[in-house]
Amino acid sequence: MPVSRRTFLAASAAASAAPAFAETLAVPAGITPDKLAADEAWWAQVAKLYDAPPPGIVQLEAGHFGAMQTTVRQAYEARTDKVNRETTLFTRGPANAEMRGVRTQVAALLKLDPAEIAFTRGGSESMAVLIGGYNKLMPGDAVLYADLDYDAMQTGMESLARLRGVRVVKIDLPEPATAQSLVDAYEAALKADPKIRMMLLTQLSHRTGLVPPVKEIVAMAKARNIDVLLDVGHALGQLDFSLKELGIEFAGINLHKWIAAPLGVGVVYIGKDRIPDIDPSLLEAPSDRIDARIHTGTVNFAGILTVPDAIAAHQRIGIAAKAARLRHLRDLWVKPLRGVKGIEILTPDDPALHGGITSFRLTGRTSIEANRALRQALFDRHRIFTIERDGPAKGCCVRVSPSFTNNADDMAKLVAALHEIAAEG
Repeated sequence: MPVSRRTFLAASAAASAAPAFAETLAVPAGITPDKLAADEAWWAQVAKLYDAPPPGIVQLEAGHFGAMQTTVRQAYEARTDKVNRETTLFTRGPANAEMRGVRTQVAALLKLDPAEIAFTRGGSESMAVLIGGYNKLMPGDAVLYADLDYDAMQTGMESLARLRGVRVVKIDLPEPATAQSLVDAYEAALKADPKIRMMLLTQLSHRTGLVPPVKEIVAMAKARNIDVLLDVGHALGQLDFSLKELGIEFAGINLHKWIAAPLGVGVVYIGKDRIPDIDPSLLEAPSDRIDARIHTGTVNFAGILTVPDAIAAHQRIGIAAKAARLRHLRDLWVKPLRGVKGIEILTPDDPALHGGITSFRLTGRTSIEANRALRQALFDRHRIFTIERDGPAKGCCVRVSPSFTNNADDMAKLVAALHEIAAEG
């Protein structure tokens, strides 16, 4: 008896359904996020939700991307098998409807309208859509960015001189910083150049972990009729925030960092009324829909369809608990080393100005070569993995990015290692 296409697809879907998120670990009732952050036994149970890292390594470089929880990885693998097995029977059939459902779930996570977001392959591609497509600039206008913004975004802003005929203004953010000094730095730049019409702002710096007062800076910019393009790359999943409440109308967002979706998934956000201010992709016909602003070609269907599993895993723990835990792990190494001779901590202790990421340098060692050597020494001698970062105006640094799977012992090992290295001069 012939099997219909509908019957075949239904049977195939049932056979290869992704594993459900089976863990039942729940946040204990009646405990504040700050108290939970220090509960090592509870977070040890959280760590069991992930595949074990290589033995003997203290992994403190979670900033590149986030490891999927084990069941999320299994769901991704099951969907990859499904796509590979069914090929275009799936991708030219039910896949598109399923991805629309995923889009709705991502929009709900972000408290946005689904018509205001479109999938990209990550935060960098999202920001390229915004920086390259922003069409309200005229020759003679100016744009602004800062030393702690991401390298590729800086390059994109510099390209606007050639593409749009504008002047490009770069500022150096204060180090050490306070909330007021950061506001003052942006205010001084905007007052000094009334031609600035658009600016880049990073919500959480990949270089030092600094979190500027976004809401205040955005309000200041809007009062001068300046649009802000917000790079959210490291903030989603590390900080508790609402783009709408921050006054943001343009943002590039990453889902494979602190939400820990499969690699290669992000979204671009454009406020519904502002979509015409971003040009459509060269590969798309003119349209008022946000989808016309990005053309990625054939996407990783399995990756996008696994995003709801990653969101479920993220929400089971909760952003309040995650944010508190990351700040706690950060404080476990920063506070004992703050003020130690020869060690400079680049990010302030004000919890409003950092998440889990913080960088340091050894006094006088400001070159990228010196910091690369320091990162290598931490690994070779102590099996602690970090990463060097360049770009801060006062010199390069080493970035420490703990994950939820790290523990107090990991941070203590870093403290001991840096005491030893600093003592050597």
